[in-house]
Amino acid sequence: MAWYDEAVFYHIYPLGLCGAPKENSYGEPVHRLKEAEGWIDHIKETGFNAIYIGPLFESVGHGYETTDYKKLDSRLGDNEDLKHFVKACHDKGIRVIFDGVFNHTGRDFFAFQDIKQNRENSRYKDWYCNVNFWGNNSYNDGFSYENWGGYDLLVKLNQHNPEVKDYIADVIRFWVSEFDVDGIRLDAADVLDFEYMKMLRRVANEVKPDFWLMGEVIHGDYSRWANADTLHSVTNYMLHKALYSGHNDHNYFEIAHTIKYLGDRCSNLKLYNFTDNHDVERIYTKLNNKKHFTPVQILCYTLPGVPSVYYGSEFGIEGKKEKWSDDSLRPALNYDEYKDALTSNPCTMLIAKLGKVRQNVKALSYGDYKELLLTNRQFAFSRNYNGASVVVTVNNDDSDYTMALPAGNCSEYIGALSGQKVSVINGNITVNVKANSGDIWLPNTGEDFLKDVPTEEIPVTVIPAAVVVPEEDTVTETAPETTAEEGVREQPVEASYEKAFEEGRIAGLQEAILARMERNGHVTDQMRNDVYNQTHIPSLINWVKSF
Repeated sequence: MAWYDEAVFYHIYPLGLCGAPKENSYGEPVHRLKEAEGWIDHIKETGFNAIYIGPLFESVGHGYETTDYKKLDSRLGDNEDLKHFVKACHDKGIRVIFDGVFNHTGRDFFAFQDIKQNRENSRYKDWYCNVNFWGNNSYNDGFSYENWGGYDLLVKLNQHNPEVKDYIADVIRFWVSEFDVDGIRLDAADVLDFEYMKMLRRVANEVKPDFWLMGEVIHGDYSRWANADTLHSVTNYMLHKALYSGHNDHNYFEIAHTIKYLGDRCSNLKLYNFTDNHDVERIYTKLNNKKHFTPVQILCYTLPGVPSVYYGSEFGIEGKKEKWSDDSLRPALNYDEYKDALTSNPCTMLIAKLGKVRQNVKALSYGDYKELLLTNRQFAFSRNYNGASVVVTVNNDDSDYTMALPAGNCSEYIGALSGQKVSVINGNITVNVKANSGDIWLPNTGEDFLKDVPTEEIPVTVIPAAVVVPEEDTVTETAPETTAEEGVREQPVEASYEKAFEEGRIAGLQEAILARMERNGHVTDQMRNDVYNQTHIPSLINWVKSF
């Protein structure tokens, strides 16, 4: 067992949160990161015990075109500010991981500048891929090189070069010795060379006990990247897609089948689960019915994996992708405007309760997964560990729903969110699941770890908004109903199950491609149409890998 097995992550995009300028003047440091320290108590009180923050290091603009891996971006402050931030987190029992952008650098990075100055005589000419002094690039340097994602701003590192490997290994050692970082999220891990990742894993094993490597991977067999030789975990984009579309389409089949698919291939992995991040729209924006925020977050916190919340989403803020930028996904936030959220904002109250439950219920970190009930609009499963069985129920319908479900070996269960108590009768519990909501049913042992958060039932809305609910289910075929006592009301027809899953894979891949394209520049309507017109899954996977 390692710290990350029980982690609940808070994801910060610091240049956005702290309101940094979009372009770096490389001037005197402005100590904006100190503003992020004001969020640490909030992060702790809202049930998080780990922070993923980045990108952090000196860069030209959005942070992924690195200029200096060993210097905090001057728009955020200096290295002393970052050391102080990590220590302040550690003092509160919060682990910290940084964004590691090791696939490419910016053009202001010292090695690339040396190539510009010395051309064929540069000792760094082999640090990058396919440098050709007979070619040219969009900056008219008089030579060409391989870039990332089609943008010459991002120069692709030669991951086979031993000097590059040694340099990046030294960067990781520096981050640990200088800042005491606990792990790294690897940007664009799905295009990293596997031998390169094995080197990173060896360094991780060397620098610190339980040093965690988590990679950004969009699609594919996640176990290729996360295993004993490479990374510990990867981003679970498949579940991300299923969580919002499974609610928008009233289609819990998609979510359940995604879990089955991942379980068959990645049963020993704890994937990094999220509902939104700095590259995709806010979950509150994506949901047609805003009330579904509650069941979505319940699932994110209770399904197998490591849960994460993107800064601001615990308040239910909106964030929509725009044609020209991702600024609305990465806003500056003033903590004073949210300081009362724990007692006044239902979304924040929900996240705080879920965080407390997650940290105190071992079955949610280590337990197996067993599906108990599945319809288009209702879903129940259990997480079982060391003889304890936790039952999770969610309902995306506008009406309440009663479930009879198999329970563990105890006399009474209590709803962690509702506080409702139910007796175990003949091995079952019968629970009422509120409309557009859900609950986590725990064996009632008398523990009171929720005493620090509100105990009344949490409302399911936060911001008045138009609710758009599809008139018909996307998937409506179900097999004949069986008895509730058997723990299953409806079973999916396999054809509908597979169809929904395949449609979800296509949409998820299309979204991933657009996110990668938009990260690097303006996406025209024609480019967007080209993505949506491609529905052949192998072609979409190859497209993702091309970035």
